[in-house]
Amino acid sequence: MNPSQAQPVKKTDEATIAEAYVYLLGRALVDRQEKTDIAEDGVDYNVIKYNPVGAADFVNPNLDVAYLEAWIAVDDQSAVLLGVPQVEGRYYTVQICDEWGNVITNINERNYPLNPFGTFAFVTPDSVADLPEGAVPIVLPSRKAKMLARVELQTDWDIAVALQRKFTMSTVGTPEISAPTDLPLFDNRTLAGVEIFDYADDLLSEALDTIPVAPSMQAKVREVARVAAAPAQREALEATLRNIVVPRFLKFAVTEAGSYQNNWLGTLVGGIYGDDYWTRTAANLVGIWANSTHEVIYFIATRDGDGNPLDGSNTYVIEFDESDSPGAVVDGYWSVILVDLPDYRVVPNEIDRFNFNSYSPLDRGEDGGLSIFVAPAESDAFPSANWLPAADGKPFSLTFRTYVPKDVVKRGDWFPPSIRKLN
Repeated sequence: MNPSQAQPVKKTDEATIAEAYVYLLGRALVDRQEKTDIAEDGVDYNVIKYNPVGAADFVNPNLDVAYLEAWIAVDDQSAVLLGVPQVEGRYYTVQICDEWGNVITNINERNYPLNPFGTFAFVTPDSVADLPEGAVPIVLPSRKAKMLARVELQTDWDIAVALQRKFTMSTVGTPEISAPTDLPLFDNRTLAGVEIFDYADDLLSEALDTIPVAPSMQAKVREVARVAAAPAQREALEATLRNIVVPRFLKFAVTEAGSYQNNWLGTLVGGIYGDDYWTRTAANLVGIWANSTHEVIYFIATRDGDGNPLDGSNTYVIEFDESDSPGAVVDGYWSVILVDLPDYRVVPNEIDRFNFNSYSPLDRGEDGGLSIFVAPAESDAFPSANWLPAADGKPFSLTFRTYVPKDVVKRGDWFPPSIRKLN
């Protein structure tokens, strides 16, 4: 029987199934990213990957920074040492996330004013590793974590790259490192189905979740996993997931996982989620490794001001007044990037232009306002300097980043203007 023809489980159970699935999917998305990262040539645990400046071959790339990343893996007898150089006059942060996508900490001058640079030691809660004198210990909730460090490019990329290369990583001892799960890779269009529950114990056992509802949610996951293991109920469970739960979650991820205004979804909760595991899973899907709102707030749009899906065959404009421009609401910098759907990757184009930021040479109006145009081709109707290329006939999404946002952004009192269709 086709899953779409199977009898769904009874409606009273749909809420529990949805809760268990969305919770477990959040962990599975991080597990998928770990497998993808480690499978890359030259990538290994406890080794920094210095991403080439301007590299755009990953989900929702950040093209405003010199970027470096690593998977950290430790055990009780070992530690991982991170050397952070002194960075002055430009934004930088070392974001550390756990195996669920929660932000553990950000190493920078705002959070560590007494230790904005130097040696940091990642350890387990029960570590007996011998740390070098002066190292600042950072206790991880479990044995793995993801590091994502960023140094703002500004206009002098050479300085940013030189600083990027001064970040170092080494180990104390030789940690035992567990492999990711055997859950088959899945894509964003269909997501994982009932098979995700076959790997529930593997996904949950190694990665401690620190959110308050974790114990009760993991009990629900294991209960649904028992249902999935019963042949008589497996097809019905798959039907419920495919026909009800997954479509509902995908809609939530792009329209409801945050505050919604001007048809922009603002991630006013990010990185530190409390009990909001639905938003955490949505962030792991749409732009994994979302940072805390003190560091950055993201605004995501997939629809224009009239509520219609953004389509690369159309021409759109985003118009900012001078007093409401993105530069006026950040203490760091701002950027906007265009990515495709459903994979959230940049759209190839002849001029290799994927984003704008605080340092882009944009034309401004006589009144000081700023207009950004999105279209499949250049036109005399708008300045070419302000044009973001889109793929003709293809859906797309815009992600607006506000780094070190001011209180007006954190309160939810500032959103990008509606995206207006011109033609």
